[in-house]
Amino acid sequence: MQISGLYWLAGGSVLLTVGDIIFKMWAKQTQISYYLSGLLIYMLGLLCLVESFKTHNMAIASAILVIGNIITLAIVSYFFFGEPLTPKQMAGICTSILAVILMV
Repeated sequence: MQISGLYWLAGGSVLLTVGDIIFKMWAKQTQISYYLSGLLIYMLGLLCLVESFKTHNMAIASAILVIGNIITLAIVSYFFFGEPLTPKQMAGICTSILAVILMV
């Protein structure tokens, strides 16, 4: 696995999380600017995923991106929105990390 592809996937995960935060703001305030900004940020995150396809298997790259997004979302949700994780949710995150480890 090449490191450059992992950088693309890490960046894409962060961009998807930023897009999710913007969409949450849109859901609360329904301003079209939030919606359009969220879409743009999401597109940039997906472009990072596509770039990683040059060095990674598509299924593995997609799984890494999604798991990275879930982990960063869990952290942001907890610290910025006060949304706690249940033990079941934490177990799901750990299981998904294990799944990626087994795939690589």
